[in-house]
Amino acid sequence: MRMFRLGWPAWARPADIGDLLRLSVPIAFTRMSQMLMGVTDAIVLGQFAPGELPYILNSWLPMGVSLGLGIGILLGVQVLTSELLGIGREGESGRIFRRGFVTSLVLGVVLMAVVYFSAGALFHWLFVDIAPKTEAVDQADPELVASSVAHVTRILSLGLVGFMISTVCSYYLEALRRPLLVTAVMYFGVFLNLGIDLALVGGFWGFEPMGAEGVAWATTGSRWALTLVMLVLVLILTPALTRSTRKAAPNEARRQLSVGSGTAISNIAEWGGFNLTYIIATWISLAANTVYGYAIQMMGLCFMFYLGIASATSVRVAEAYGRGNVAEIRDAGRLGVAATVLMGVILGVLVVLFNHTLAGLLVRDSAVLNGVQLAPAIAGLLAYAAVATLFDGLQATSSFALRAQEVIWSPSVIHIGSFFLVMIPACYWLGIVREGGATGMMLGVMLGVFTAGSLQTILLEWKTARQASQRAA
Repeated sequence: MRMFRLGWPAWARPADIGDLLRLSVPIAFTRMSQMLMGVTDAIVLGQFAPGELPYILNSWLPMGVSLGLGIGILLGVQVLTSELLGIGREGESGRIFRRGFVTSLVLGVVLMAVVYFSAGALFHWLFVDIAPKTEAVDQADPELVASSVAHVTRILSLGLVGFMISTVCSYYLEALRRPLLVTAVMYFGVFLNLGIDLALVGGFWGFEPMGAEGVAWATTGSRWALTLVMLVLVLILTPALTRSTRKAAPNEARRQLSVGSGTAISNIAEWGGFNLTYIIATWISLAANTVYGYAIQMMGLCFMFYLGIASATSVRVAEAYGRGNVAEIRDAGRLGVAATVLMGVILGVLVVLFNHTLAGLLVRDSAVLNGVQLAPAIAGLLAYAAVATLFDGLQATSSFALRAQEVIWSPSVIHIGSFFLVMIPACYWLGIVREGGATGMMLGVMLGVFTAGSLQTILLEWKTARQASQRAA
């Protein structure tokens, strides 16, 4: 039966909506926990050392690229496990997990070494060698910024191995439809991170306040703690160690890496692009970086809702793809896009209505950095962030749905073009050349995510129409 009464589309079946919600809500809360760690760090710094927020934000240039690469490369664990689940062979998925675990271990060690030993040279080049001169009165000593950011980055890099391992564990559990376990562990990490933040940044319980360095140690320590818990759960509760008597398909290992390779490139483009904008904002001034950075943090928090929808859509599309059901693939993708648009409208309205309240949550109302009142300036940018976040969500859901069908490189090309050829030049032009400051930076971000979201959604619909026509023929 293709249509419901009242003209409801086939992809809006209540059973499918319920399935999407059952998957997306836990995944969204799980993914949000990762962003909540960053937001918690920013809030605690905003209360005790707001001038050091740029050190943390800029450190995420190499860290964000590393995390995005790992999240993409390891995505094959989720996709292939979902396919096995879709055909009732999840008991064979242990080899998928074990292969992913070895990959995560090697990748984590390599990335940790690269980031740790290159941080000093990278940030000296960015803030001393090539930084444009501006007239901002609050521009910090570039040597101090470079050394401080490099120090924080080295501490954060020590958690990269743990991050890679925990990513494999969470992908595996979610694909086996046990996302609530992942959610519980991740929020344990959030609260642990907050406790360490209060001790090492706020000076609670007799500890010496360490500012941005304390935030870095909190992030690294909590990451390793939740990694160990997640790994124990996987080993006890899943077929991770089960040896299958059935041989894997000859190309399974290659597929496991290739499915996520396009996502890795897209993540590098998106995360690297966004984190490069922090560098540009710091070139403007420390105040511009802080105001813009807090607005992007709120935008990132909203993105976690979209990431839940995108991940759930990916699982549902992958299951249908494993069954070879073209109609289910189409309906799962369209439902994900529709849910993203609805979520975008809701979040956008809430951000606009409560922009001053949200800004006050991020920093004290009285917080001033080199003559700039932070809370009102942040509140002003949140209206732009509310619009941008909808298209950021669309690009995530559509690209996830495409990759679940093994459409790898086209979404990556769109991401590279949108973030490196549109967003970064627009941010530089509007923020520095046109002297738009933090507002100009946010307008540049809007242009980038609008391009990415629109093109990814068009590509998904074109792919759907093409599949339908091929099936009809």
